[in-house]
Amino acid sequence: MKRIPTLAIVLSVAATLAAPASAGGQISFGFYASNRQETNAVQTALALYSLSRDVDGSAAIFQNGHGNAAALGQFGHGNFGVIEQNGNNHDAALSQSGHGNSFGIFQSGVGTSAQVNQNGNQGAGLLFQYGW
Repeated sequence: MKRIPTLAIVLSVAATLAAPASAGGQISFGFYASNRQETNAVQTALALYSLSRDVDGSAAIFQNGHGNAAALGQFGHGNFGVIEQNGNNHDAALSQSGHGNSFGIFQSGVGTSAQVNQNGNQGAGLLFQYGW
């Protein structure tokens, strides 16, 4: 996966915050591991998260609110994926193909949308979104 330059994130946040609150929108922060050390850190964080949520298996979806939709597809072995949505009208899809991949999508607020395709082996990442 491609990393987003820091300047692009800053400009995106600034543009989002300049909009009136009634306009609605979302802010996102994504982290995509680029080396083995970062991959290990993300995998460890997701493993600890899964322990705290009593996840039994390689995939988990938690939804709290109304009008949420989520899909998680895994092809290969050793993949771990999680989608957690708190609030209303969120949608998320995570597709993992390959081996040993880990990814977490965490959405809160109202009306966020995420589609993540993770291909290859030993990839890891996190996506946090807040909508209003």
